Amino acid sequence: MTSRDPAPDPAPGPAPDLSGATGATLVATLRAAGCVFAEQEAALLLAEAADDDALLARLVARRVTGEPLEHVLGWAELDGVRVAVAPGVFVPRRRTAVVVRAAVRAVHERAGARSGTPVVVDLCCGAGAIGAAVRAAVGTPIELHAADVDPTAVAVAAGNLPGAAVHLGDLWSALPPALAGRVDVAAVNAPYVPSSAIATMPG
Repeated sequence: MTSRDPAPDPAPGPAPDLSGATGATLVATLRAAGCVFAEQEAALLLAEAADDDALLARLVARRVTGEPLEHVLGWAELDGVRVAVAPGVFVPRRRTAVVVRAAVRAVHERAGARSGTPVVVDLCCGAGAIGAAVRAAVGTPIELHAADVDPTAVAVAAGNLPGAAVHLGDLWSALPPALAGRVDVAAVNAPYVPSSAIATMPG
């Protein structure tokens, strides 16, 4: 069980002390299980457990069996914005912050070029992390739409994107006809793994 990306950033506030017996044991346990970022993951798990030893034990047991850290925590972070995640829904990766920042620049450029509220679409939205991060970073109102072909992803995204319109369907066909010609920015992290290869991917 390894992680290709660093674990999510710890929540603001004092970092849990990893120098004591609990912290050191937890780091050693995670490292033995193959967690590349054992210290960072230990800090996140300790913070999530909030001094509840029984809860910490359950979280660690789930992680060392290979369950993705984000699913154990119940959230992931993208460009400073925390979103809920669920099994079966793509977990946002830190590298996707590049897409967020490009979309934010495009929104500002479009806002300067024409009047009205910018319309932003997060296609293949998964948990809706890109839309949530773009909306937070723009700092002014946007009309946000998100779409995914998977009903579970749509449900999770709807929870992460209050006030946005979240649509079920495949790519552009999921969007209402009234959006034709109105979309200013489309931000997309499209699937890049062939369907036949999904079963071979690590958790």
